[in-house]
Amino acid sequence: MRAEPGLWSGRLALGWLIGGEWRFHPARFLVTALAIAVGVALGFAVHLVNGSALASFDSAVRGVNGSADLSVKATSRLGFDERLYPRVASATGVVDASPVVQLDARIGTARMTLLGLDILRAAAVTPTLIGVGTQAANGVGGDVFDEASVFLSRTALERSGARLGAVVTVEANGRAVPLRIAGTLPGVADGSAVAVVDIAAAQWKFDRIGRLDRLDVAVADRAAAEGALAKLLPGDTVVSSAQAQSSQGDALSRAYRVNLDMLALVALLTGGFLVYSAQSLSVVRRQRAFALLRTLGMPRGGVIAAVVAEGVAIGVIGSGLGLAAGYGLAWAAVQWLGGDLGAGYFRGAGAGVVFQPWAALGFFAIGLLAAIVGSAVPARLAARAAPAAALKNAGDVLDPRQRVAWWPAALLLLTGGAVSLLPPIAHLPLFGFVGMALLLAGGIAGVPWFARALLAPLAARAIGTVPRQLAIRHLHGAPGEAATALCGIVASTALMIAMATMVTSFRGAVDDWLGDVLSADLYMRTNAGASFDPATRATLAATPGVARLAFGRQLQLTIAPDRPPIALVARPRPDAGDRQLVLIARADALPAGVPPIWVSEPAERLYGWHPGAVIRLPIGGGTRFAVAGVWRDYARQGGAVLIDAAAYQRLTGDTGRDEASVTLEPGSDAAAVTQRLRARLSPALSDQVDITQPATLRRFALTLFDRSFAVTYLLEAIAILVGLAGVAATMSAQTLAREREFGMLRHLGLTRRQLGAMLATEGAIVGLTGALAGIGLGLVLSQVLIHVINPQSFNWTMATRVPVGTLVAVAAALTGAAAVTALLAGRRATSRSAVQSVREDW
Repeated sequence: MRAEPGLWSGRLALGWLIGGEWRFHPARFLVTALAIAVGVALGFAVHLVNGSALASFDSAVRGVNGSADLSVKATSRLGFDERLYPRVASATGVVDASPVVQLDARIGTARMTLLGLDILRAAAVTPTLIGVGTQAANGVGGDVFDEASVFLSRTALERSGARLGAVVTVEANGRAVPLRIAGTLPGVADGSAVAVVDIAAAQWKFDRIGRLDRLDVAVADRAAAEGALAKLLPGDTVVSSAQAQSSQGDALSRAYRVNLDMLALVALLTGGFLVYSAQSLSVVRRQRAFALLRTLGMPRGGVIAAVVAEGVAIGVIGSGLGLAAGYGLAWAAVQWLGGDLGAGYFRGAGAGVVFQPWAALGFFAIGLLAAIVGSAVPARLAARAAPAAALKNAGDVLDPRQRVAWWPAALLLLTGGAVSLLPPIAHLPLFGFVGMALLLAGGIAGVPWFARALLAPLAARAIGTVPRQLAIRHLHGAPGEAATALCGIVASTALMIAMATMVTSFRGAVDDWLGDVLSADLYMRTNAGASFDPATRATLAATPGVARLAFGRQLQLTIAPDRPPIALVARPRPDAGDRQLVLIARADALPAGVPPIWVSEPAERLYGWHPGAVIRLPIGGGTRFAVAGVWRDYARQGGAVLIDAAAYQRLTGDTGRDEASVTLEPGSDAAAVTQRLRARLSPALSDQVDITQPATLRRFALTLFDRSFAVTYLLEAIAILVGLAGVAATMSAQTLAREREFGMLRHLGLTRRQLGAMLATEGAIVGLTGALAGIGLGLVLSQVLIHVINPQSFNWTMATRVPVGTLVAVAAALTGAAAVTALLAGRRATSRSAVQSVREDW
């Protein structure tokens, strides 16, 4: 394709035009480049942290699972009958099988996974889990068959603070067993905290006689093995693989990660609007210069090339800075918040930031594209202007009497609302985010109409002083100019208000829910796998000052190997006597002879377990249950099922309980009763039981909530800072571009003080208009976040709570910032004499 004639020959003029703009207005380009940098940095940082956390989590899972082709796993920590082992080992397509006992354990405060292995079988199936004995300082070597020995991975050894050869106390399944660290696990990757003992010692010393937690399988024919295992496995087991484990970890935090990615991209979109705003004002200010070059022979493509070249430079600088800042932000986030950004998805999985070149290239391209698009639109408008008319005009040419079109904005808003209501794709609210982008575009497109409608009543009346009237009439007559200045303000404000409203609504809903469910006076919970046996429960129930003790059991239940497990909660008489159950739906009737269960709202949404449905759960050999109701639960995103404790014990044979709610007798002192309860615990159990008051639990839960949304709060703060920067940049550029207008007004008798009052009024009106438009649009976007994206992502519903204080503060900040900025810029624009200001007015 041949270049347009005259474009190459006019390169010197283009260079002069671009270079002069950058020399005389560096702050404008710096602010727009920083806006792009902020969006790129947020998106790249979130992507880096999430990718690094998933890689670390996957490495930790593989470290625990070894290198088996397949694994037969128990659906809960209750395990399965060890007599299944020979049947699996002899199944079609299976070469060998290794029995495993797997328990959550700790040494001191260091948490790890304890594996009991048959060393001979594991050597053939999962050799990476075999310990290597190391000569210790006391001269004692390691022995993989020694029942008193334990082998630790490098990470577990570092976390425990112990040394090779030392005797440590390993706590697991309610037992505390002294073991000697006989060696290490060199085949386990860094980041995986794993301890290995002989399987006989694990079953005997940790009360797992006759039970296994998984069977690691080596296969010759995977398809044949999977088919054979599917026929012989009982209902309390599932077949899993390394791919399924990775999918489970991915599903655990996928919605959280996608939401952060999308919010970061929306922040980048806001940066694009700021580029558009700044470039539009720059084009208006240089309209006569472009017209002069056009008159001297510069083709239209030259004007477009000049503005787009500026956008390319802004994009390159901003994206480059954003990548560097994003990497630093990712490193800081991992250090301070962890690999899950404080959300609690990957506790125990250490994460280090790993640079991802393809992701860096992608975010660089997105930032560059945002800057180019933000520059291309005003460039085309400048190129279309007739040179003769442009030489005499430097403002908004819209007739104040002409109506401003409202239907493009209405069409975008309606389309965005309709698109956001479409169902999710792969359990992700992708259409919700597309709808938000359309709503954002529609809201910005409607700013000229909104500004005209807001100012029309004031422009029709003679209110206030002459400077105020001039300010009102100017903005009313030039809504396009005001809209250009407001693009970045409205976009950033809408994003901030939407997130603030969503977080306020969510936090308020969680706070109310905690007030409902934390209705007891004290709560008891075991750790390290310990439990309250029947004798201990009877002893605790007889404690003076205790009116009622309700014991429960909670464990993880795997429904599908590639999905996060749900929580199985057993409590006495859930529907009638459990005050912690907040029902939101009930079944009209239940089939006879089928035990009832109550499912949480996320479980209903994830698995389609609606009231009245009959479902099968992998406990008791795969028992059928009838869904009696749906209850509200903000604690377990993966879902939860509530079952009567008596039915649970009858189906599983499990007599242990690991939690209790305590109701005190009237007038009893909570601290004194706590001491009495702890005194009645056995010495071995006392250190493994936490007794907490509801106020402490509530404070801890809300602290976890705030940690989970720490990045969202950061996005809010950055959004409002970007908005204020946009106010400063656009108001300064717009004011300086009107220097000749101010000179003419000086000739007509206005003083510098009156011009300052006029500009301050204009700035305040622009800021207030942007604040009102941004707040209104943000409240609309918040409804998509609350009622579409949040339920489709996290399976929770809630009512809207408007943060009135935040809205007032944002409106005041934007109004004041715009007024002050316009006033300060006006001093520079009016500092020259009236004659000098209008000397170019031919």
